Amino acid sequence: MLTAATPANAQPAPTSTGAFITLGTMGGPVPSPDRSQPANALEHAGRIYLVDAGDGTVQQLSRAGIMLPRVKAVFLSHLHADHTGGLSAVLGLRNQTNARERLTVYGPPGTRELVAGMVASMQPAAHVGYGIPGQPWTPPADTVTVIEMSGGEALAVDGMTVTAAQNSHYDFAAGSTEDRNYKSLSFRFGLPGRSVVYTGDTGPSAAVEKLAQGADLLVSEMIDMGGTMANVARNSPDMPADAKRQLAQHLSTHHLTPDAVGQLAASAGVKALVITHFAAGTPDPERTKGYLAEITARYRGPVTLANDLDRF
Repeated sequence: MLTAATPANAQPAPTSTGAFITLGTMGGPVPSPDRSQPANALEHAGRIYLVDAGDGTVQQLSRAGIMLPRVKAVFLSHLHADHTGGLSAVLGLRNQTNARERLTVYGPPGTRELVAGMVASMQPAAHVGYGIPGQPWTPPADTVTVIEMSGGEALAVDGMTVTAAQNSHYDFAAGSTEDRNYKSLSFRFGLPGRSVVYTGDTGPSAAVEKLAQGADLLVSEMIDMGGTMANVARNSPDMPADAKRQLAQHLSTHHLTPDAVGQLAASAGVKALVITHFAAGTPDPERTKGYLAEITARYRGPVTLANDLDRF
Protein backbone atom coordinates (compact mmCIF):
# COMPACT_ATOMS: atom_id res chain seq x y z
CA MET A 1 0.00 0.00 0.00
CA LEU A 2 1.35 3.39 -1.00
CA THR A 3 0.39 5.99 1.57
CA ALA A 4 1.53 9.33 2.81
CA ALA A 5 3.43 9.90 6.00
CA THR A 6 1.46 10.90 9.07
CA PRO A 7 -1.06 12.55 9.23
CA ALA A 8 -2.07 11.37 5.75
CA ASN A 9 -1.49 7.66 6.24
CA ALA A 10 -4.86 6.37 7.44
CA GLN A 11 -6.56 4.21 4.82
CA PRO A 12 -10.34 4.63 5.18
CA ALA A 13 -11.77 1.36 6.43
CA PRO A 14 -14.70 -0.37 4.72
CA THR A 15 -17.87 0.05 6.73
CA SER A 16 -21.21 -1.67 7.07
CA THR A 17 -22.66 1.15 4.99
CA GLY A 18 -20.85 0.00 1.85
CA ALA A 19 -17.33 -0.61 0.55
CA PHE A 20 -15.73 0.94 -2.52
CA ILE A 21 -13.32 -1.46 -4.25
CA THR A 22 -10.75 -0.19 -6.76
CA LEU A 23 -10.77 -3.10 -9.19
CA GLY A 24 -8.49 -1.41 -11.73
CA THR A 25 -6.32 1.64 -11.08
CA MET A 26 -4.36 2.08 -14.32
CA GLY A 27 -5.14 5.16 -16.37
CA GLY A 28 -5.65 4.03 -19.95
CA PRO A 29 -5.46 3.53 -22.78
CA VAL A 30 -1.87 2.22 -22.54
CA PRO A 31 -1.99 -1.18 -20.77
CA SER A 32 0.15 -2.08 -17.79
CA PRO A 33 1.47 -5.43 -16.54
CA ASP A 34 0.93 -4.29 -12.94
CA ARG A 35 -2.50 -2.63 -12.92
CA SER A 36 -5.84 -3.32 -14.57
CA GLN A 37 -7.77 -0.72 -16.57
CA PRO A 38 -10.15 1.69 -14.78
CA ALA A 39 -12.94 -0.12 -12.93
CA ASN A 40 -14.47 -0.04 -9.47
CA ALA A 41 -17.13 -1.86 -7.49
CA LEU A 42 -19.46 -0.26 -4.98
CA GLU A 43 -20.86 -2.73 -2.47
CA HIS A 44 -24.24 -1.80 -1.04
CA ALA A 45 -26.80 -3.98 0.77
CA GLY A 46 -25.20 -7.16 -0.57
CA ARG A 47 -25.30 -5.93 -4.15
CA ILE A 48 -22.46 -4.81 -6.41
CA TYR A 49 -22.56 -1.76 -8.65
CA LEU A 50 -19.75 -1.32 -11.13
CA VAL A 51 -18.42 2.21 -11.45
CA ASP A 52 -16.69 2.21 -14.84
CA ALA A 53 -15.76 -1.10 -16.43
CA GLY A 54 -12.39 -1.08 -18.17
CA ASP A 55 -10.77 -4.08 -19.80
CA GLY A 56 -10.29 -6.93 -17.33
CA THR A 57 -13.24 -6.06 -15.09
CA VAL A 58 -14.63 -9.60 -14.97
CA GLN A 59 -11.23 -11.02 -14.02
CA GLN A 60 -10.80 -8.38 -11.33
CA LEU A 61 -14.23 -9.16 -9.90
CA SER A 62 -13.16 -12.78 -9.60
CA ARG A 63 -9.90 -11.78 -7.91
CA ALA A 64 -11.94 -9.71 -5.45
CA GLY A 65 -14.11 -12.74 -4.65
CA ILE A 66 -17.21 -11.24 -6.29
CA MET A 67 -19.46 -13.50 -8.34
CA LEU A 68 -20.76 -11.91 -11.54
CA PRO A 69 -24.47 -12.41 -10.70
CA ARG A 70 -24.04 -10.03 -7.73
CA VAL A 71 -23.53 -7.14 -10.17
CA LYS A 72 -26.87 -5.32 -10.35
CA ALA A 73 -25.99 -2.16 -12.30
CA VAL A 74 -23.15 -0.33 -14.01
CA PHE A 75 -22.35 3.39 -13.88
CA LEU A 76 -20.19 4.72 -16.72
CA SER A 77 -18.53 8.08 -16.18
CA HIS A 78 -17.75 8.57 -19.87
CA LEU A 79 -17.37 6.48 -23.00
CA HIS A 80 -13.62 6.27 -23.59
CA ALA A 81 -12.63 2.66 -24.24
CA ASP A 82 -10.35 2.40 -21.21
CA HIS A 83 -13.43 2.91 -19.01
CA THR A 84 -15.87 0.74 -20.99
CA GLY A 85 -13.80 -2.05 -22.57
CA GLY A 86 -14.80 -4.64 -19.97
CA LEU A 87 -18.54 -4.03 -20.22
CA SER A 88 -18.91 -6.28 -23.25
CA ALA A 89 -17.57 -9.23 -21.26
CA VAL A 90 -19.89 -8.41 -18.35
CA LEU A 91 -22.91 -8.45 -20.68
CA GLY A 92 -21.82 -11.46 -22.72
CA LEU A 93 -20.90 -13.67 -19.78
CA ARG A 94 -24.13 -12.81 -17.94
CA ASN A 95 -26.01 -13.94 -21.04
CA GLN A 96 -23.94 -17.10 -21.38
CA THR A 97 -24.54 -18.02 -17.74
CA ASN A 98 -28.27 -17.31 -18.07
CA ALA A 99 -28.47 -14.45 -15.58
CA ARG A 100 -32.18 -13.84 -14.93
CA GLU A 101 -32.24 -10.18 -13.97
CA ARG A 102 -31.79 -7.33 -16.41
CA LEU A 103 -28.65 -5.33 -15.84
CA THR A 104 -29.12 -1.56 -15.84
CA VAL A 105 -26.34 0.53 -17.34
CA TYR A 106 -26.33 4.20 -16.34
CA GLY A 107 -24.16 6.61 -18.27
CA PRO A 108 -23.89 9.84 -20.21
CA PRO A 109 -25.48 10.50 -23.62
CA GLY A 110 -24.14 7.97 -26.10
CA THR A 111 -24.46 5.04 -23.69
CA ARG A 112 -27.44 3.60 -25.60
CA GLU A 113 -25.40 3.61 -28.80
CA LEU A 114 -22.45 1.99 -27.05
CA VAL A 115 -24.53 -0.78 -25.45
CA ALA A 116 -26.51 -1.38 -28.64
CA GLY A 117 -23.25 -2.17 -30.42
CA MET A 118 -22.27 -4.60 -27.67
CA VAL A 119 -25.70 -6.25 -27.78
CA ALA A 120 -25.38 -6.65 -31.56
CA SER A 121 -22.02 -8.35 -31.12
CA MET A 122 -23.63 -10.87 -28.74
CA GLN A 123 -26.19 -12.14 -31.28
CA PRO A 124 -24.19 -14.98 -32.90
CA ALA A 125 -23.27 -16.58 -29.57
CA ALA A 126 -26.83 -16.17 -28.27
CA HIS A 127 -28.28 -17.85 -31.35
CA VAL A 128 -25.95 -20.85 -31.20
CA GLY A 129 -26.11 -21.16 -27.39
CA TYR A 130 -24.28 -24.30 -26.32
CA GLY A 131 -24.99 -25.99 -29.65
CA ILE A 132 -28.08 -27.84 -28.45
CA PRO A 133 -30.93 -27.60 -30.98
CA GLY A 134 -33.81 -25.43 -29.78
CA GLN A 135 -31.90 -24.07 -26.77
CA PRO A 136 -30.44 -20.66 -27.67
CA TRP A 137 -29.60 -18.14 -24.96
CA THR A 138 -31.87 -15.28 -23.98
CA PRO A 139 -32.10 -12.55 -26.66
CA PRO A 140 -29.30 -10.15 -25.63
CA ALA A 141 -31.52 -7.08 -25.92
CA ASP A 142 -33.71 -8.53 -23.16
CA THR A 143 -30.85 -8.68 -20.67
CA VAL A 144 -29.89 -5.00 -20.37
CA THR A 145 -31.55 -1.62 -19.83
CA VAL A 146 -29.81 1.71 -20.46
CA ILE A 147 -30.57 4.94 -18.59
CA GLU A 148 -28.71 8.02 -19.81
CA MET A 149 -27.95 10.78 -17.32
CA SER A 150 -26.89 14.43 -17.50
CA GLY A 151 -25.20 16.75 -15.05
CA GLY A 152 -27.37 17.85 -12.15
CA GLU A 153 -29.56 14.75 -12.34
CA ALA A 154 -30.21 12.59 -9.27
CA LEU A 155 -31.70 9.10 -9.25
CA ALA A 156 -32.86 6.77 -6.48
CA VAL A 157 -31.25 3.35 -7.01
CA ASP A 158 -31.90 0.53 -4.52
CA GLY A 159 -31.95 2.74 -1.46
CA MET A 160 -29.09 5.04 -2.46
CA THR A 161 -29.16 8.40 -4.20
CA VAL A 162 -26.90 8.74 -7.23
CA THR A 163 -26.18 12.31 -8.33
CA ALA A 164 -24.28 13.21 -11.51
CA ALA A 165 -22.27 16.32 -12.31
CA GLN A 166 -20.95 17.18 -15.76
CA ASN A 167 -17.21 17.59 -15.38
CA SER A 168 -14.46 19.12 -17.53
CA HIS A 169 -12.94 16.06 -19.21
CA TYR A 170 -14.31 17.50 -22.45
CA ASP A 171 -14.36 21.19 -23.32
CA PHE A 172 -17.09 21.36 -25.95
CA ALA A 173 -18.91 24.68 -25.97
CA ALA A 174 -22.00 24.66 -23.75
CA GLY A 175 -25.10 23.97 -25.82
CA SER A 176 -23.13 22.75 -28.86
CA THR A 177 -24.11 19.58 -30.68
CA GLU A 178 -21.07 17.83 -29.23
CA ASP A 179 -21.92 18.98 -25.71
CA ARG A 180 -25.50 17.75 -26.07
CA ASN A 181 -24.47 14.38 -27.42
CA TYR A 182 -21.37 13.60 -25.37
CA LYS A 183 -20.73 14.36 -21.72
CA SER A 184 -18.32 13.19 -19.06
CA LEU A 185 -19.82 12.67 -15.61
CA SER A 186 -18.72 12.48 -12.00
CA PHE A 187 -20.95 10.61 -9.53
CA ARG A 188 -21.91 11.00 -5.89
CA PHE A 189 -23.30 7.87 -4.22
CA GLY A 190 -25.42 8.73 -1.21
CA LEU A 191 -25.56 5.56 0.87
CA PRO A 192 -27.26 5.19 4.24
CA GLY A 193 -24.66 6.69 6.57
CA ARG A 194 -21.95 7.30 3.97
CA SER A 195 -21.27 9.33 0.84
CA VAL A 196 -18.76 8.41 -1.87
CA VAL A 197 -17.80 10.71 -4.75
CA TYR A 198 -16.06 9.36 -7.86
CA THR A 199 -14.58 11.95 -10.19
CA GLY A 200 -14.12 9.75 -13.22
CA ASP A 201 -11.84 11.62 -15.63
CA THR A 202 -11.99 15.38 -15.17
CA GLY A 203 -9.97 18.54 -15.13
CA PRO A 204 -10.50 21.22 -12.46
CA SER A 205 -14.26 21.67 -12.18
CA ALA A 206 -16.49 23.82 -10.00
CA ALA A 207 -19.31 21.33 -10.61
CA VAL A 208 -17.24 18.44 -9.23
CA GLU A 209 -16.16 20.53 -6.24
CA LYS A 210 -19.82 21.22 -5.47
CA LEU A 211 -20.73 17.55 -5.94
CA ALA A 212 -18.00 16.49 -3.49
CA GLN A 213 -18.87 18.90 -0.67
CA GLY A 214 -18.53 17.16 2.69
CA ALA A 215 -18.23 13.67 1.19
CA ASP A 216 -16.97 10.88 3.43
CA LEU A 217 -14.77 9.55 0.63
CA LEU A 218 -13.50 11.20 -2.56
CA VAL A 219 -12.09 8.79 -5.17
CA SER A 220 -10.18 10.98 -7.60
CA GLU A 221 -8.26 10.51 -10.79
CA MET A 222 -4.79 12.05 -11.08
CA ILE A 223 -2.37 12.79 -13.93
CA ASP A 224 1.43 12.78 -13.82
CA MET A 225 2.17 14.73 -17.01
CA GLY A 226 5.88 13.94 -17.21
CA GLY A 227 5.49 10.25 -16.44
CA THR A 228 2.49 9.87 -18.74
CA MET A 229 4.16 11.53 -21.73
CA ALA A 230 7.25 9.37 -21.16
CA ASN A 231 4.99 6.30 -21.15
CA VAL A 232 3.39 7.46 -24.40
CA ALA A 233 6.80 8.01 -25.97
CA ARG A 234 7.86 4.44 -25.10
CA ASN A 235 4.66 2.93 -26.52
CA SER A 236 4.26 5.24 -29.54
CA PRO A 237 7.76 6.39 -30.54
CA ASP A 238 6.58 7.44 -34.02
CA MET A 239 3.67 9.60 -32.87
CA PRO A 240 3.48 12.71 -35.12
CA ALA A 241 4.39 15.99 -33.43
CA ASP A 242 0.89 17.44 -33.92
CA ALA A 243 -0.73 14.39 -32.34
CA LYS A 244 1.70 14.61 -29.42
CA ARG A 245 0.86 18.29 -28.96
CA GLN A 246 -2.89 17.59 -28.94
CA LEU A 247 -2.41 14.75 -26.46
CA ALA A 248 -0.41 16.99 -24.13
CA GLN A 249 -3.15 19.61 -24.33
CA HIS A 250 -5.79 17.00 -23.46
CA LEU A 251 -3.82 15.58 -20.56
CA SER A 252 -3.00 18.95 -19.04
CA THR A 253 -6.50 20.45 -19.23
CA HIS A 254 -8.81 17.44 -18.94
CA HIS A 255 -7.18 15.73 -15.95
CA LEU A 256 -6.18 16.65 -12.39
CA THR A 257 -2.57 17.20 -11.34
CA PRO A 258 -1.61 16.24 -7.76
CA ASP A 259 -1.86 19.90 -6.76
CA ALA A 260 -5.34 20.16 -8.31
CA VAL A 261 -6.45 16.98 -6.54
CA GLY A 262 -5.35 18.42 -3.21
CA GLN A 263 -7.14 21.68 -3.99
CA LEU A 264 -10.35 19.82 -4.88
CA ALA A 265 -10.30 17.71 -1.70
CA ALA A 266 -9.55 20.73 0.50
CA SER A 267 -12.15 23.01 -1.09
CA ALA A 268 -14.82 20.30 -0.91
CA GLY A 269 -13.98 19.48 2.71
CA VAL A 270 -13.97 15.72 2.13
CA LYS A 271 -13.15 13.41 5.02
CA ALA A 272 -10.78 11.11 3.11
CA LEU A 273 -9.14 10.97 -0.30
CA VAL A 274 -8.23 8.01 -2.52
CA ILE A 275 -6.18 8.46 -5.71
CA THR A 276 -6.61 6.20 -8.74
CA HIS A 277 -6.08 6.26 -12.54
CA PHE A 278 -2.25 6.15 -12.64
CA ALA A 279 -1.61 6.83 -16.32
CA ALA A 280 2.14 6.88 -15.74
CA GLY A 281 2.08 3.39 -14.24
CA THR A 282 2.78 2.22 -10.70
CA PRO A 283 4.52 5.08 -8.85
CA ASP A 284 8.05 4.46 -7.63
CA PRO A 285 8.96 5.69 -4.11
CA GLU A 286 10.29 9.04 -5.29
CA ARG A 287 7.26 9.80 -7.44
CA THR A 288 5.03 8.71 -4.57
CA LYS A 289 6.70 11.20 -2.25
CA GLY A 290 6.29 13.91 -4.86
CA TYR A 291 2.59 13.20 -5.39
CA LEU A 292 1.87 13.14 -1.68
CA ALA A 293 3.86 16.30 -1.01
CA GLU A 294 1.82 18.22 -3.58
CA ILE A 295 -1.51 16.81 -2.42
CA THR A 296 -0.90 17.29 1.30
CA ALA A 297 0.30 20.84 0.78
CA ARG A 298 -3.35 21.57 0.01
CA TYR A 299 -5.31 18.85 1.82
CA ARG A 300 -4.69 17.76 5.41
CA GLY A 301 -6.95 14.71 5.60
CA PRO A 302 -6.04 11.03 5.04
CA VAL A 303 -4.73 10.21 1.57
CA THR A 304 -4.23 6.81 -0.06
CA LEU A 305 -2.72 6.00 -3.45
CA ALA A 306 -4.88 3.02 -4.37
CA ASN A 307 -3.77 -0.33 -5.71
CA ASP A 308 -5.94 -2.78 -7.60
CA LEU A 309 -8.39 -4.60 -5.30
CA ASP A 310 -8.11 -2.18 -2.40
CA ARG A 311 -11.25 -1.76 -0.30
CA PHE A 312 -12.32 1.54 1.26
